[in-house]
Amino acid sequence: MAKKAIESFNAPQAIGSYSQAIKAGQFLFVSGQIPLDPITMQIVEGDISIQVDVIIKNLEAILKECGSDLEAIVKLTVFLTDIKNFELVNKIMSQKFKLPYPSRSLVGVNMLPKGASIEMDAIAYLANQ
Repeated sequence: MAKKAIESFNAPQAIGSYSQAIKAGQFLFVSGQIPLDPITMQIVEGDISIQVDVIIKNLEAILKECGSDLEAIVKLTVFLTDIKNFELVNKIMSQKFKLPYPSRSLVGVNMLPKGASIEMDAIAYLANQ
């Protein structure tokens, strides 16, 4: 199976030796997204709800490069530096995603790149491709 790197200029560029996403067959594997502004490449200021919103917009931009959207996401992994934010993140996710929700893991971590407080990666199924 061939794999193809996917890149959106409407999402933050990779800050390391990885692709924004890899398309393999009908699956899209999106690398971890922290709340970076795609233009300034700086962490957005604000509380966790603002940061979650930025990450989801960045995920959407990458999915759009494949002609898809958030509904294609089948698996999300969320990394939080403060597990106390779980309830708020869960509430926001229930507003951003439709039923059936993607499967999800939430992992508490000590630190994330660039001092971010949250990171998300995703796997999407691109049914029409």
